[in-house]
Amino acid sequence: MNKIPYDFAGWATRNNLKCSDGRTVRKDAFKHNHGMTVPLVWNHQHDDSFNVLGHALLENRDEGVYAYCTLNETEAGRNAKLLIEHGDVSALSIYANQLKQRGGDVLHGAIREISLVLAGANPGAFIDDVIRHGAVYDEEAYIYTGEYIILSHSDKQAKEKNEEEKDGKESEDEETISEIFDTLSEKQKKVVCAMVGQALEKRETDEDDVGNQNKDSKGETESMKHNIFDREDAQEDVLSHADTKAIFADVKRYGSLRDSVLAHGIENIDYLFPDAKTVTNDPQFITRDMNWVKKVMSATHHTPFSRIKSVLADITEDDARAKGYIKGNAKKDEVFSLLKRTTSPTTVYKKQKLDRDDVVDIVDFNVVAGLKSEMRMMLDEELARAILIGDGRISSSDDKINEQNIRPIWKDDDLYTIKTRVEITNGEPRAKAFIRAAIKARKNYKGSGEPILYTSEDILTDCLLLEDSTGRELYDSVTKLATKLRVKEIVTVPVMENQTRTDTGGNTLELLGLIVNLTDYNVGADKGGAVNMFDDFDIDYNAQKFLIETRCSGALIKPYSAIALEIEAAAG
Repeated sequence: MNKIPYDFAGWATRNNLKCSDGRTVRKDAFKHNHGMTVPLVWNHQHDDSFNVLGHALLENRDEGVYAYCTLNETEAGRNAKLLIEHGDVSALSIYANQLKQRGGDVLHGAIREISLVLAGANPGAFIDDVIRHGAVYDEEAYIYTGEYIILSHSDKQAKEKNEEEKDGKESEDEETISEIFDTLSEKQKKVVCAMVGQALEKRETDEDDVGNQNKDSKGETESMKHNIFDREDAQEDVLSHADTKAIFADVKRYGSLRDSVLAHGIENIDYLFPDAKTVTNDPQFITRDMNWVKKVMSATHHTPFSRIKSVLADITEDDARAKGYIKGNAKKDEVFSLLKRTTSPTTVYKKQKLDRDDVVDIVDFNVVAGLKSEMRMMLDEELARAILIGDGRISSSDDKINEQNIRPIWKDDDLYTIKTRVEITNGEPRAKAFIRAAIKARKNYKGSGEPILYTSEDILTDCLLLEDSTGRELYDSVTKLATKLRVKEIVTVPVMENQTRTDTGGNTLELLGLIVNLTDYNVGADKGGAVNMFDDFDIDYNAQKFLIETRCSGALIKPYSAIALEIEAAAG
């Protein structure tokens, strides 16, 4: 690739670098992205044009994908350049979709954007999303390598650092015995059946001989080893050509070679077929729907500092209005009040441990990678839940996430979250009252852009089932319902089911939905306080221990930027 001017450069991905969840990006996985230019954004927030910092030109190399990045002249671009020059931000990450995976190897994908990410947040490589197995091109992931970027000096090409050796070759699939057997000719298959018949002769001796063992001169047991081709009694207990022909003729009728052979008297045909194997390298978790978690975590605004201060000036009162002047009268000063609050960070963590004997003995899947994947998944869900509605634990619980550090949108101060009561009139369906209340509440909304409705599956279903007097559906798609509610999207959140709170008047209120643009919710983490994974070994107890934690804060930073739709529990 020709030399080009750029502001900084670095590795977007590195080949053969094993990520902390056990997956490895293989050589040429993103080969078709060579020479392409993709957006350069901040921290994967690619849902807002203000987060676009510039662009990156991709170069596929033997060691991975290298990115030459150019920053634009926007305020965000200039700010990013200062952060890079100062060393505050020094790592790149990619967002890729259409991923294809074989076992633990990522073999193909399409890079959609390059992101600047906080330095030190990702020691070593990891993939920030679970990639499901299969050859279907519908997966996506955030892939971090922890490699540092290189500043350009006088528009000269930075020196390439590619001295790392390749650490492995792509694994090749092994054919099973049954697949190999199907490749044989009819004559070859007959020979195999004859060999099986000789090897699996009927056992006529007592139980002591079942294991095919005999005693040597010293009385010690050793395994009997023989070659079926060396047997002089090869004609004993074998399948005749007529039997073999009959077996293969019956395959279609019985549905399988195994059933056909069983019908002809061979009971140990299972020896011919391979043992059962797990289809995936990692255990598959039974979880709640987690799609909403990624949407919440990626939509929030992120800052590289954790102590957040909001300073607001209330200029809605009449005293703040411009005034007319009458000659000879004194001019009055404007008076308005300042409001401020500070949100500090808290630590959120998850611990796990395994007995090392179990780690060694479990060979069907990568138990450590599976455990780390589960820990990251559950940590993200807990943070997303705390952001929307709080963690649900009682205030006296030692495990509760402090709501003064990560402020739940639902329970935030009325200055930030507009509490709207859903009133049912004339026995109408609750869903109809919900829609009316949501539309009317929008006049008080002061948040950014188009908000999103976060609600439960039951509420969404009830709204979609609404019909007019003739039985025709009022909203035949989620998109039409979203348009009616004046929201960009509707996201269902399983943990919002049956959530209640008690207001200052002692009334029990059930949450039906939250309308908010999470760009107005700031999540802050200092350098080193973002998500980190730690392992340790306890010699005394032979235990492998794992800890994943983050130290961050979270709060709405814009007044009247969220709407909470509630209904009295008795009225529901």
